[in-house]
Amino acid sequence: MEILGITFGLAAFWIVLAVILIIVEACAMGLVTIWFAGGAFAAAVTTLFTSNIIIQIVVFLLVSIVLLYLTKPMRAKLKIGKEKTNVEAVVGKTGFVIEAISPAEFGQVKVEGIIWTAMCSDHDAVIEAGTEVTVSGVEGVKLIVAPVIDLERK
Repeated sequence: MEILGITFGLAAFWIVLAVILIIVEACAMGLVTIWFAGGAFAAAVTTLFTSNIIIQIVVFLLVSIVLLYLTKPMRAKLKIGKEKTNVEAVVGKTGFVIEAISPAEFGQVKVEGIIWTAMCSDHDAVIEAGTEVTVSGVEGVKLIVAPVIDLERK
């Protein structure tokens, strides 16, 4: 194989492919291409034994699939993209109303030291300042809350 006047063998092709895939993996940081990099290295080793490109491609695919299968449990443990942040993380937490919530106006709730705009899950209810509430959901950037007393009765 010749690229820009430089002759490359199949081993060089597979190694360059593996390096490119590792660079993509380093940028993505999410176990996206690492299996194919391993497959490309295995295909490069295969060039020591055969120059048949079909065999090399089969080795590349088989090793990539086996690596994908073997590392799937590890990928699940990493919980890539599953971390709740900011507003999603407060659902289920308790806090205190610091500015009354009424049907006509939003109030403010302090949850884990952060002040949020909030509304009551019962749209007709009024929640006075100082009332302990539980966050039952999120609508936009506003918390939907219910008094802890109401939840204990149910």
